[in-house]
Amino acid sequence: MPASALICSLILATEIAALPTFTQVILYTDVDGRARFREELIPLEGGSPQTRLSELMPAHGMQLRQSPLGFRSDVHVTGQPQWLFILSGVMEIGLLDGSSRIFKAGKHFYSADTLPEGATFDPSVHGHWSRQLGDEPLVTLFVKS
Repeated sequence: MPASALICSLILATEIAALPTFTQVILYTDVDGRARFREELIPLEGGSPQTRLSELMPAHGMQLRQSPLGFRSDVHVTGQPQWLFILSGVMEIGLLDGSSRIFKAGKHFYSADTLPEGATFDPSVHGHWSRQLGDEPLVTLFVKS
């Protein structure tokens, strides 16, 4: 590779590495049918240097929910993949392996822990639970994908 091509490749690689990203927290169903968390980076390649944008993502509706103090759900799976944004309050998501994550106002996750195809729901294997924490009602926004 000529030196000029190598320099151009290094400059391009540096520019790509310098692009801002959005960390998407994903609640998903692993191959064993159990809910797990992972993180993926969404590149913010569009827009301008002052307002970096991701690619446009499909959505077909949104829904608001308020959960009172003391709310705790039963173990369940997500019916349809959706973004979940915490508008106010604090939400804990617990997995069946005993781990959990706490999401405060301004945080998010993408909930995609759907029931595996052909499976019958078993609360000892599938899903997660959620609960409100603290002294403020939990207000969330669901964006259905």
